[in-house]
Amino acid sequence: MKWPRPGPPRPRDTVARWIALTTLVAMLTLLALNELFSLLAGAWARPPLMETGLMDKAAAITRIVDSVAPSQRPGVAMAASDRGFNAQWLRHYEDARLPVIDDPEFNEGSAFLRQQLGRPDARIEVYEPGDWPDSQPGGQYAAIIELSDHSWLMFSVPSRSWGLEEWLRNLIIIALILLSTLSVALIATRHLAAPLEHFAEGARRFGVDHQAPPIPVIGPHEIRQAILAFNAMQAQLKHYLQDRTQMLAAISHDLRAPLTRMRLRGEFIEDAEQQSRLFRDVDEMQAMVNSALEFFRDDARLETATAFDLAELLHTIVDDLKDAGIEVSFDGAHRLVYVGRPIGIKRALINLIDNAIKYGHEPAIRLEVDAHRVVIRILDRGPGIAPEYAERVFTPFFRIEGSRNKHTGGVGLGLSAARATVLEHGGTLILRNRRGGGLEARVSLPLD
Repeated sequence: MKWPRPGPPRPRDTVARWIALTTLVAMLTLLALNELFSLLAGAWARPPLMETGLMDKAAAITRIVDSVAPSQRPGVAMAASDRGFNAQWLRHYEDARLPVIDDPEFNEGSAFLRQQLGRPDARIEVYEPGDWPDSQPGGQYAAIIELSDHSWLMFSVPSRSWGLEEWLRNLIIIALILLSTLSVALIATRHLAAPLEHFAEGARRFGVDHQAPPIPVIGPHEIRQAILAFNAMQAQLKHYLQDRTQMLAAISHDLRAPLTRMRLRGEFIEDAEQQSRLFRDVDEMQAMVNSALEFFRDDARLETATAFDLAELLHTIVDDLKDAGIEVSFDGAHRLVYVGRPIGIKRALINLIDNAIKYGHEPAIRLEVDAHRVVIRILDRGPGIAPEYAERVFTPFFRIEGSRNKHTGGVGLGLSAARATVLEHGGTLILRNRRGGGLEARVSLPLD
C-alpha cells in the first residue's frame, strides 16, 4: 500500500493565524482585566461602612417599621427598598441566614443606630463583605436590628467597588472591554500593516528609481511571498534595463567608427560646398553619438546617495557661471542639507540653467523649502514653449523647431537626462510658461 506523500509544511506565520491569535489574546486580556478590576477594586477601594449611607437609612426605616402593625411591616420594608438598598422584615433571627463570626458587633455603627433609635439596649449586628465566606452567597454590607416585639429588620447594600453604584461600575467594565480589545487590535494590525507599508513604499520607490534596493522580506507568510515575487520582478527589470542600456551604449559607440571613415572619405571630395555639407552632417551625428553615450553612461552609473548642502551646490553653480561672465541671480536659503546623488543633481540643474541661458535672458534661480519638499525654480525671460510641447520636450532626441532648436546647440537629451535624475530622487520636473514671457523649470524633491 502506498502512502500519500506529505505536502509541504504549512507556514506558521499566516494572516489567518494572526487574526485567530489576535482574537484569542483580546479575550484573555479582557478576562484578565475584568478579574483584576473585580479583585483590586472590590477589596481595596470599598468605602467605610459609615460612608455607605446604610446607617442613616436603617435608623429612619426602623422607626417607621417598628411603629406599624406586624402585618404591614413586609410591605413597608419592601417599599423602602431600592436598587442600591434592600430592607427586609424577618419574624425570626434565623431567617436572615447571616454568617457566623466571632464579633458581629460594630461599635461605631451600633452606637450610632442605638442613639438614632432611642433604644440603648437594642440588639444590633453589622456585617461587611469580608465577613461572608466564599461558600456562602452574600458578599455585601448588612445590618440586622431587633425590633421592640423581638422581630427583626435586616438592611443590606451590595458590595460597591470604588464606592460606585452598580451602573457606573458596569460602565467602567465596558470601558475596560473596549480598551483591551482596541489595544490588542492595534498591536495586531500594526504587525500586519507595517510590512504592507514597507511593501508599498518599496514599490513606490522602485517606480521612480530603478536602482532602489530590494524590499526587506518581513511580515506574515502571504506578505513575504508577495514581497519575494516583487523583488524577483524588480531584479528582472533591472537586468533588462541594464542590458538595454549596454546595448544602446554599444551601438552608439560603434557608430563612431563609420563616422570617422565618412570624415576621412570626405577629405577626397573636390566640391568644397558638398564637402562642407557632409562635414556638418558628420559633426551633427558625432554630437548625437557623444550625447547618447554620455546619457547611457549616466544611466548605468551608480552614484551613492549622500548628505550634501543643496544650497551650497546652487551657490557654486552661480559662482562658476559668474566667473565665465554670465550673471545668474539667486534667491533662497544659504544652507539646506539634502540626501541624494549630488553629481547627478548638479548635472541636471546645469542642463536646466544652460537652457535658460541659451534660449532666454535674465536667468534666475529660486530655492524654496517647506516641511516636506524642496523646490528649485529656474527662470528666464525668453520665448517660452508652446503648451503642447511642455511634455514632449522630455522625450529623448526631441527638439523644437523654432527659437529653441538645434541651431542653438544640443541634440535633445539634456531635458531627458535631467528628468531621469529628478525621478530617481522621487521628485518631479515640469516646464511652464511665465506671465510676461519666459519659461520656468520647476524641480520638486522630497525631503524624506
